[in-house]
Amino acid sequence: MANLRSWSLTWATFGRLCVLILVAELELLVAEDNGNGSSTGLASESTCKNINFQSFLPPPYRNISHTACKPVWHTYELRHYQSEDHTMTIILSAPYTTGWVGIGFSKDGGMVGASAMVGWINKKGHARIKQYYIQGKKPSEVIVDKGELPLNNVPAAVATNGAEIYLAFQLQSMTHLVQQPVLLAFGTKYPHSSHLQKHDDKAAILFDFAPGSKVIASTDNLGHLRRNHGIVALIGWGLILPVGAIIPRYFKHKDPLWYYLHFIIQFVGFGLGLAAVLLGRQLYTRIKAHIPAHRGIGIFVFVLSILQIMAALYRPNKNSKIRRYWNWYHHWFGRLALFFGALNIILGMHAAGAGSNWQIGYGFLVSVIIVAVIILEVLAYLKRTEKSSLPPSFQMDPVG
Repeated sequence: MANLRSWSLTWATFGRLCVLILVAELELLVAEDNGNGSSTGLASESTCKNINFQSFLPPPYRNISHTACKPVWHTYELRHYQSEDHTMTIILSAPYTTGWVGIGFSKDGGMVGASAMVGWINKKGHARIKQYYIQGKKPSEVIVDKGELPLNNVPAAVATNGAEIYLAFQLQSMTHLVQQPVLLAFGTKYPHSSHLQKHDDKAAILFDFAPGSKVIASTDNLGHLRRNHGIVALIGWGLILPVGAIIPRYFKHKDPLWYYLHFIIQFVGFGLGLAAVLLGRQLYTRIKAHIPAHRGIGIFVFVLSILQIMAALYRPNKNSKIRRYWNWYHHWFGRLALFFGALNIILGMHAAGAGSNWQIGYGFLVSVIIVAVIILEVLAYLKRTEKSSLPPSFQMDPVG
């Protein structure tokens, strides 16, 4: 018993040390990424072309002379002006021959859930500009005349000047628009009955609409950050922690090996969960992704995982009077954390517009775990049945 107690104290000390090291390392990585974010994928700041809008844009766009202008992607230029009543005038210019050009506004830097203004000149020479809601990644899921952009009563306009197309529209908001994930895309095929064909190329930027801002940060690294957040959460909460929870239920007859395996596996899972939380926190800080359910459940699950680690480090003796209540707490809080962890993985994939590969992969992972649990449960039941049918004098190892 003394030997087991000393091992427990050693693991507790080791666990605390690992938590401190892991937190320090991940915070350093986050700080480094934030430091590099201002220089990764930046568009070069240069003077925009001097354009006289009087000759081809209708009022009020032709009368706005104090717009700020920044090159954003290839030879695309984004002009904007924000008045005191929070009216934002936006004029996007892009090279144009055929097809369509669009600018979208996203909540989290992703395409799914974004609203976009798309303009084109049809084969008859008529100018068209419409708002679209990007419900999914398929062309059929890009819904015309839908969206969440706060357009005001001033009609949007689209026109060509030389070899360029100009999209102009106004947004009316309650506050000044500052940093905003912006999507840019174009397609060389004409829309058919206002339905867009698949884009030929696209880009995502984190655009700062504040006066005097000089930096346009590419959000391509945000896509990698979002993907890493999903992968780490999927491995930690979808694989490692469920496997660790299986150990004490079906392998307690391997005492004390089951305890050390359970502790190590769950601690690794906790580390991955912590990494997922830090990556998610970084995403929220950088793009203010408004996903309250996913974020709230993630924080709740992380708090439960901290309580589980604390419970493991301060497990009472088997002969303690509170050991029974500790078991109830540890078992049910663990099951609650696993359930909400799995739920949050599904919510995260839905919010990020994850493709079928993610859904199939997670479904396969869950199926494997469920099949393994069913097989282990049947084997444990058969062993308990065999034990109960033996004579009292026959000795056999207990089954947990």
